[in-house]
Amino acid sequence: MFSKFAIFFISTALILFSSPLFARDTFHDLSVREAVKSAKGEEKLLDVPFYMAGQSHPSVKKDLGVFESNKRTNALNKSDEQACRIAFLSAIISLQRRAQRMDADAVVDIKSITKHKRLVSAGKYRCSAGDLMANVALTGRIVRFSK
Repeated sequence: MFSKFAIFFISTALILFSSPLFARDTFHDLSVREAVKSAKGEEKLLDVPFYMAGQSHPSVKKDLGVFESNKRTNALNKSDEQACRIAFLSAIISLQRRAQRMDADAVVDIKSITKHKRLVSAGKYRCSAGDLMANVALTGRIVRFSK
């Protein structure tokens, strides 16, 4: 049916074009404010305050621990910024939900740790965007301001 050459050619093409060598992985440092003020941010974020590292917040009475949230989203037919914004909001919502489950008041000291490339910023988060996926990983401290 197929010659050995045709099988070799097709196999080689499949291996080469599915190789991670051709996968794009672009890092972006994007605005927290723009994500929060976006239509998706206004609609989806929970009523749990969050503070990026370096932002001032009320005095912490009880520290309940540091937790990580690592979220990915489909990047097909989206700009890097759109996909990154969705992944960031998902990561923040995950931290907010944990705070709710722990009867906490807020998430503070949020830092980006996407693919081990740390970003400590009061106004920016780091995202890794590729052709298929966008990824945002955050750490945040769950706290109570009272009690």
